[in-house]
Amino acid sequence: MTQELDKNASPKLGGLSYLNPAAPEPWASFIEQIERVRPYLGPLERWIETLKHPKRTLIVDVPIERDDGSIAHFEGYRVQHNLSRGPGKGGIRFHPAVTLNEVMALAGWMTIKNAAVGLPFGGAKGGVRVDPATLSKGELQRMTRRFTSEIGLIIGPDRDIPAPDVGTNAQTMAVMMDTFSMNRGSTTSGVVTGKPIALGGSLGRQEATGRGVFIIAREAGRHLHIPQEGARIVVQGFGNVGGIAARLFRAAGAKVVAIADHTATLANEAGIDIPAAQAHAATTGGLAGFAGATPIDIEDFWQTPCDYLIPAALEGQITPERATRIQARVIVEGANGPTTPAADDVLHKRGILVVPDVLANAGGVTVSYFEWVQDFSSFFWTEDEINARLERIMVSAFDAIWLVAQEKQVSLRTAAFIIACHRVLEARAERGLYP
Repeated sequence: MTQELDKNASPKLGGLSYLNPAAPEPWASFIEQIERVRPYLGPLERWIETLKHPKRTLIVDVPIERDDGSIAHFEGYRVQHNLSRGPGKGGIRFHPAVTLNEVMALAGWMTIKNAAVGLPFGGAKGGVRVDPATLSKGELQRMTRRFTSEIGLIIGPDRDIPAPDVGTNAQTMAVMMDTFSMNRGSTTSGVVTGKPIALGGSLGRQEATGRGVFIIAREAGRHLHIPQEGARIVVQGFGNVGGIAARLFRAAGAKVVAIADHTATLANEAGIDIPAAQAHAATTGGLAGFAGATPIDIEDFWQTPCDYLIPAALEGQITPERATRIQARVIVEGANGPTTPAADDVLHKRGILVVPDVLANAGGVTVSYFEWVQDFSSFFWTEDEINARLERIMVSAFDAIWLVAQEKQVSLRTAAFIIACHRVLEARAERGLYP
């Protein structure tokens, strides 16, 4: 995801504020989701507390010298939630609203996500509480290097592998890789994923999360007999997840009727020209001012009739109150934690299918896994090979989760958590406790 929060954005026509004071703390939402799986764990229930306690939490001070000679301090985090199935894996977020509570939850969701799709990783996440837009290019690089040095104690290609997230990108990963390599004394390309291609990045990585959202939405539609041709799509968030998913939907013959980012909320019943909207956003920094759609109220956005609603911004967006007004057949979570547990219950009672984040947006970490493997072997695949492998893993994971949901008569989210928790806790049980 690449959307940034604008705390001053209007909740009406102009911008879209992603702050939601009505939503529960992210970690509380994660714990509630874990508790809902307890009845399905059998003998593994004795290990469930493992998932409620992050293995390792690092809080660091990140001081830098500003361009004017003053010293600024930022607070950074790296949380390793669970490493039972392999090294930690999860993004780095630069955002003014980053908190330890949020990073803990995001790390927990990464544990579940990696296990749900069968990747040999544990869950981790990191972040710095900073608005990168307020830093010069030099200041941002110095902050990234200092943060990398501070968390270098616990990251590494066989320990914990960061990746891009909100407010970070391939260039951020390049700086992190270089800093880690300089401190180690040798080039270590596998310490991060999401790197530029020239530094060992993988083809297809930038589009992977959005492509995964599209694949999973297509599979859900297949089960519900929703044809792609002519389907109505609503997308919140217009970066590397929402924007790419919207483009792929349009290419498949669907009609994107509403989009939103941190600058504007727009609609067009005739369908929005997504490549034109992407070009506008790339040039101006957001959707505001795009002539191919009409500004609408944010609450009207949430109740736009559609076949697929794609929340692809930040967590806590779909509250119980919004859930009562959503008019979608399927919600495919491109963001992490966009739906609160209480809202999940409302949507379930209304018969709206929710495809959970831990499945829907797993395309990014799946291709990050491919990148990690390619870096270790120094042998790189074509983009067609990447996309084919991605599709195979995503479709297989969806089918397994759908089957569990049908067998146990639970939501897709609970089914995904059942599969993931069994895998993580079985690994924990087999390894035992040391000493």
